[in-house]
Amino acid sequence: MATLLSVNVGMPKDVSWQGRTVRTGAWKAPAQGPRMVRRLNVEGDGQGDLAGHGGEIRAVLVYQLQSYQYWRTQLGRDDLAFGMFGENFTVDGLPDDDVCIGDRYRIGEAEFEVTQPRVTCYRVGMRLGEPAMASLLVAHHRPGFYLRVLAEGRVQAGDEITLTRRGPEELSVADTDALLYLPDRDPAKLRKALHIPALSPGWQQSFRELAAAQEPAQAPGRPGEAAAAHQPKAAPGWPGFKTMRVARIVRETPSVSSIYLETTDGTPLPEAQPGQYLSLRLPVADAAPAVRTYSLSSTPDEGTYRISVKHEPHGKASSYIHARLRPGDLLGVASPRGTFVLEKGTRPVVLVSAGIGATPVLAMLHHLAARGDPRPVWWIHTAHDLAHHVFADEAHTLLEQLPDAHEHIYYTSGIPRPEKSPSPRAALLPHPSRPWASPQTRTPTSVGQPPSWRTLPAFCAVAV
Repeated sequence: MATLLSVNVGMPKDVSWQGRTVRTGAWKAPAQGPRMVRRLNVEGDGQGDLAGHGGEIRAVLVYQLQSYQYWRTQLGRDDLAFGMFGENFTVDGLPDDDVCIGDRYRIGEAEFEVTQPRVTCYRVGMRLGEPAMASLLVAHHRPGFYLRVLAEGRVQAGDEITLTRRGPEELSVADTDALLYLPDRDPAKLRKALHIPALSPGWQQSFRELAAAQEPAQAPGRPGEAAAAHQPKAAPGWPGFKTMRVARIVRETPSVSSIYLETTDGTPLPEAQPGQYLSLRLPVADAAPAVRTYSLSSTPDEGTYRISVKHEPHGKASSYIHARLRPGDLLGVASPRGTFVLEKGTRPVVLVSAGIGATPVLAMLHHLAARGDPRPVWWIHTAHDLAHHVFADEAHTLLEQLPDAHEHIYYTSGIPRPEKSPSPRAALLPHPSRPWASPQTRTPTSVGQPPSWRTLPAFCAVAV
């Protein structure tokens, strides 16, 4: 019979991590004597990130003695004490490949229900001093799991753990975790996951999206985009969402950051067409994960995809990315999609953008520069001011690599412009009486535009 070996608690505290301060409750230690377990947590315990941990669905985290023994061998560590994996209950037994979502257990005076595997989070890597630990827990099929409290009561080390009801579908914690985070999903297991009432709402929504993504017409994408038959011919991607790791995050301007994504197993990334986008599944709260699309802002390089995101003060997804996302975090990512791509040919190319809308055309500029494209290239960009001119230096450098490039920059701010242009080759356009901010742009005659210029969207690429 399984046994509760330790009840571990700890209150949130500020921890220095990779040059920043993180609020976390991952530092837990064994408690002496009985502890009351209530609907939201164990007496004396707390979470630093309530959007990603804790709450009614994730009141208690469980990890196994056998997994401690496994990691002591794998990591060559002899200092792994109970509570170091952030768990509230350290147990003897209850392996992840046997415990099922929806299983119910009685421990001491309380009764519990299994709701989901552990959420992959960089904080377990902080606690252990192993930055890759979150992805290792997934790859080695040893995540641990969360419990919902069905009946409150006191528990203590030494209590026996009794299975009172087996969960429907009998889908194990390890299989559930693999369905969300690992490739080569079993369609039959995915269908099972959709019929487990105890599974947390966020995971249910993720599995619904995965099931829908198996149908070509329902693949993740921007509303209104053409069906798969109109997709450009490209290297094959992957179905649904694949787990990718945040390799690094780069602050571009005060409000824009670039996120570099890599595979968790080192496999090569499919080549994306310049101008395509990625769909990301972001765990912004206890509810269903948010799915957002972001244009690739460069061509794939050194095994990574790059997206660049502007922080919108009231945007849940962008706020999550800027405030909580860290290198080493895992995200569900759909393969590159989109029909807004750079056309081949010999005619001149016009790349027009405003603010963060530069991302897809910047990827096109990377593609042109890497090939030393001989076509005339016009780069026309508007920004608020020089401080918020995202990718200014990067664009200038790429344009310098092209034999026939023309650059024109316009700042909408009333702040006086610098005496010099952002680049020796850039022309600052005169301030018009009406700001260049509408979805349809007007073309200043001072640019010397090509004769077949036409009205353009806020960001666009045109071969003229």
